[in-house]
Amino acid sequence: MLDIITLGDEVLKEKCTPVETFDNALRMLVDAMFETLVEADGVGLAAPQVGVLKRLFVIEIRDEVKQVFINPQIIQTSVETCVMEEGCLSIPGIWHDITRPEKITVQAQDVDGKPFTVTAGGLYARAIQHEYDHLNGVLFIDHLDKAEEEKVVESYQRKHRKDKKKRKV
Repeated sequence: MLDIITLGDEVLKEKCTPVETFDNALRMLVDAMFETLVEADGVGLAAPQVGVLKRLFVIEIRDEVKQVFINPQIIQTSVETCVMEEGCLSIPGIWHDITRPEKITVQAQDVDGKPFTVTAGGLYARAIQHEYDHLNGVLFIDHLDKAEEEKVVESYQRKHRKDKKKRKV
């Protein structure tokens, strides 16, 4: 299990560097990320969310998809968009409607460095876009207008303070 970094930590705003070495250490990181993702009951987890500034993320959607994306590039997005509620393991307890392209095509590498291309729609496309944003230092709340983003951050901070007080008692 890895610790998930939460809102307020500057690492979440940093851009990641490409993965250059495909070795056992990378495999161990990917395995630990999948384990952390399952334990946290999430759909996706990006390396910066566990303090690793490398361009990789994992997606696991129930029994449908389990995939690692290393050095991904979104190469095509649909004109059609859709609005879905999003949350983030790094901003626990906060959800908001976000507009994103309905379908995407992404090129990436697997854990052995082998290239692949995926065209995705629905939740799969949304998860890829959300995690891809993390690799560029972008959080889902950054897609909101500034006033709404400030409300969401204040709500998170209030909730987080209450949770800290409960733990102290």
